Amino acid sequence: MNASVFFIALRRMRAPLIVLIVIYALSTLGLTLIPGIDAEGRPAPPMSFFHAFYFVSYTASTIGFGELPGAFSEAQRMWVTVVIFLSVIGWSYSIISLLALVQDRGLQQVLLTGRFVRRVRQLGEPFYILCGCGETGLLIARALDRDGIRVVTIERNEGRIQELEIEDFSADVLALCGDAAQPQHLLMAGLKHRSCRGVLAITDDDAANLSVAIASRLMNPSLMVIARVASPSIEANMMSFGTHYVVNHFEKFADYLAQAIHSPNWYRLVDLLTGLPGQEVSERHDPPAGNWVICGYGRFGQAVVRNLERQGVSLTVIDPDPNLSSSVHHIVGQGTEAEPLRRAGIETAVGIVAGSDHDTNNLSIAMTAKELNPDLFVVLRQNRMANQVLFDAYDADFTMVPSKIVARECLALITSPLLSRFFGLLRGWPDARAAALAGQLEALCGRRVPLVWGVRLNAAEAPAVHQWLMMEQKPMALGRLRHDPAARTETLPLMPLLLLRDGRDHQQPADEMLLQPGDQLLFAGTRAAKMAQNLVVDNRNVLDYVLTGQDAQGWLWRLLSRSGPVGDVGMQVRRK
Repeated sequence: MNASVFFIALRRMRAPLIVLIVIYALSTLGLTLIPGIDAEGRPAPPMSFFHAFYFVSYTASTIGFGELPGAFSEAQRMWVTVVIFLSVIGWSYSIISLLALVQDRGLQQVLLTGRFVRRVRQLGEPFYILCGCGETGLLIARALDRDGIRVVTIERNEGRIQELEIEDFSADVLALCGDAAQPQHLLMAGLKHRSCRGVLAITDDDAANLSVAIASRLMNPSLMVIARVASPSIEANMMSFGTHYVVNHFEKFADYLAQAIHSPNWYRLVDLLTGLPGQEVSERHDPPAGNWVICGYGRFGQAVVRNLERQGVSLTVIDPDPNLSSSVHHIVGQGTEAEPLRRAGIETAVGIVAGSDHDTNNLSIAMTAKELNPDLFVVLRQNRMANQVLFDAYDADFTMVPSKIVARECLALITSPLLSRFFGLLRGWPDARAAALAGQLEALCGRRVPLVWGVRLNAAEAPAVHQWLMMEQKPMALGRLRHDPAARTETLPLMPLLLLRDGRDHQQPADEMLLQPGDQLLFAGTRAAKMAQNLVVDNRNVLDYVLTGQDAQGWLWRLLSRSGPVGDVGMQVRRK
C-alpha cells in the first residue's frame, strides 16, 4: 500500500520535478560559463560549480540568503534575473501540481484503503463483514451496533458510505468503497481475520451475492455465510456448494403469507420472535381464507402463487403478459384500472396482493380495489424504504418490504442461530399451542416484542455454569437460569423456547430439566432479563448466590453490591 502511494505521487509529480531539475541545471550551468569581475572591477573567471549551485539553491527557493562569493558582472546579473523568473515559474507549477495531487481521487482512495486495511487488522473483537450497505445493510448495521457487535462493510456507492459515516453508531463502522464481488476486497475487509465471524452478502445484485458466497466458501470455509437472493436458480446454485443460509425475501414473505392464511397464530408467533426487540406489538391482522387476486406475475408474484396454491387457496392472476402459463387463471391487464379487477372477481374476493415492482402502481392497485370491495384484505409490496410515508398513509393489512424481511432473517441467524431450527419445529405445532406461546410472550414482555438469544453451556459463553456442571459435577436445573441475581426467589421475565442436546430438540423445556455441559438453549424475554442472566452464567459468585442463597465474598460481588444498579438491568443487588 505504501508503495502504491509512492508510485502514484511520483507519476503525478513527474513533470514538475523534471521542470525544476531542468531549471536548476540550466541556471547552474549558466553561472559556471559567464565570466565575472573581481573586487577591483577587473575580469574574473566564472563561478565554480559548487558556488553556482549554492547560489541558485537559495535564490530559486526565495530564501535570499545574501552570501555572495564576489561581485556580479552585468552578464551575470542579467542571467540571475532570468534565473529568478524561471525559478518562480517552476516552483509555482510544482506547488499547483502538488495541490492537485492532494485532491486526486485516486490517491485519496489509496490512502483511505490503506487506513481501512490497518484498522481492520487491529480489530480484536468479533465482527461481521457486510457486503452492501443499502437499506437492508443499514438496518442490520444499526441492530448489530445496538447489540455491541462490530461491522465491516463493503459498498460500491460512495454516497451510501457517507450516509453511514453520519449515523450515530456506538462503535465506528469500518467501510470500504469497492465491489464486494472482488475477492481482494473481501480479504481487505478481514475475510481471513481471526475475529471475523461471518459474511453477509446482501447487495441487490444476485450475481454479486453469488460471487461473495463462492469466494467466502473457498477462502475461509469455517465462516458463516448468509446470502440474499431473489432468483430461484441462483438460490439453488448457492445451496449446491454449501452456503449456510440463503434468504429469498420473495419466497420467505410468500411462505409467511400462506402460513398466516392457514395458521394465523403460527404467523403471529413467528412475527413476534423476529420483530425489532422492544417495539410495541403490532396490531393483529389475520388474512382470510377464500378467493385471492394477485396483481403482477414476476418473481414475487410467482412465489406468492406457488405458496398459496400449496395451501389450497383459490386465486386469479392479473398481469399484462398474455402468454402466461395455462395452469394459472389469468386476466390480462395492469390491475390499476377497475375493469381488469372486476373480471378477476375482486368484488367477491377476500384479499388482493399488489405485487408489482413499482410502488406507485401498487398503491394505485390497492386504492382501486378498495373502492370496488371495501372489505378486501390488502397485501402491498413496498420496493423502496423512501416511500414509507406513502405506505404508512395507506395503512395496508400486510406490507412486504424486502429490506426489512432480509434484515430480520439475517439478525435472527446471527444473534440466535437456534431460532431458525425452532421455526422448523413450529410448523408441526397445532395452532392453539402457537397461540398460547405467543400470548405468554406478550404478557411476559408487556406487549413488547421480546429479545431472542441463545446460550451455549461451555467455558467460553457460560464459564460459571460450565465450571459448576463440568468441573464440580454438581446438578443444576434449567429453572435456575431464570432466577433474578438481585433477588433469588424472584423470576426474570424470560422463558426457554428450545434446548438442543446431542442433536435432539427439547421444545419448551421444563424448569426441572437438569442441564448438561454443551447444552444449547434458546430464550426469549426482555433485554434487562438477558443482561441479568448474563451475570448468572458468567460470574461464579453470582451463580453461587442464585443456587445456594449464600452471599459470595468475591471482589466483583462486593463491587456490585456497592454500585446498586447492574448495567442496564436497573436492579439493586441485595441479600436475601
